[in-house]
Amino acid sequence: MADVSLLEENVGNLVSRLDECRRENELLRSELATLQNILRSCKLPDTGSTPLTGPESEFTYAEKLRVKQKLVLILQKIELELRSPRNL
Repeated sequence: MADVSLLEENVGNLVSRLDECRRENELLRSELATLQNILRSCKLPDTGSTPLTGPESEFTYAEKLRVKQKLVLILQKIELELRSPRNL
């Protein structure tokens, strides 16, 4: 009887952890979608490789493009991690 009680307790704990992981997963998916929307809304100037003028002149078009590409790769890695079966 003690074994059954222990088993029921462990199953209850696992179900609680699973629910918590699902909530966290949904939160992370929401954050990922937000980051993807922010990234998609980033507009890079169509001025080629010439630097901008004004306060944004610190970065050239090529530098901004590299940063955007790195952000895309990071978001893709996060998405793959979220889709990984070991996270379910």
